Amino acid sequence: MTQETGNMKGIVLAGGSGSRLHPMTLAVSKQLLPVYDKPMIYYPLATLMSAGINEILFISTPRDLPLIEGLLGDGSQFGCKFQYKIQEQPNGIAEAFIIGEEFIGTDSVALILGDNIFSGCNIGKPSVEYESHGAYIYTYKVSDPERYGVAVIDEYNRVKSIVEKPKKPKSNLAVTGLYFYNNDVVEIAKNLKPSARGELEITDVNVEYLKRGELRNVTLAPGTAWLDTGTVESLQQAAHYVQAIQERQGLIIACLEEIAYKNGWITKEELSKMVLSCYDKTKYCNYLYQTYLVD
Repeated sequence: MTQETGNMKGIVLAGGSGSRLHPMTLAVSKQLLPVYDKPMIYYPLATLMSAGINEILFISTPRDLPLIEGLLGDGSQFGCKFQYKIQEQPNGIAEAFIIGEEFIGTDSVALILGDNIFSGCNIGKPSVEYESHGAYIYTYKVSDPERYGVAVIDEYNRVKSIVEKPKKPKSNLAVTGLYFYNNDVVEIAKNLKPSARGELEITDVNVEYLKRGELRNVTLAPGTAWLDTGTVESLQQAAHYVQAIQERQGLIIACLEEIAYKNGWITKEELSKMVLSCYDKTKYCNYLYQTYLVD
């Protein structure tokens, strides 16, 4: 059974060549590489699903999109509706809203990058109307803000400025790869000019909302994990983090079936069909079996 999400849709942008992960990504998308016990793309998908979003568009390269669709299908097994679109060239993150214009329609939209992992955090649809407040970015306190886009906020969590990789950062709030926008984002993206590197920049989208006084911030709570898995080192660190949390706490991070079941998007009978075929073979399925199907 599928529960409609109202006026919020989601996009997972899983493009790029993954050149920093060569040779692992010479033949396969980095978003299909394992992060401990599940494909990388499970993690950003889980973030959107946990925020109550079950209509989701995946955007990737001509080579990789069929593999992602082969993994996830139409989403019905999770009580979701998945669609797929190609990004022909790496023309920038903001191009996702142009590619996804028909999918977005008149709704608001959340965008997450396919190599970002969030865990144990206060992510979800903020308890305000996007139509009133425009856009939200999620920031994370880091010790090396000069490596990231950095946001400066006021006492009301309104964003005062965003600077990309500043030499002298004015705050330690790094802008993560998760964004929530009202429907204006489509026209904003369509009116952007390519940057010096020839891309439609997500920072320029955020700056436009900033000019309108409609850009707000959510700082991720202490104890949150935000991991970017774009390098070999960060990929390994993410895998070790997931393994440690799961073994110590006895849970599964980014367990899509669990999220779907808790959200009421699938029934216990639908959950059991998947789990009973593999509960004695993997920890992932056994976790679901022991947690939800054993009386």
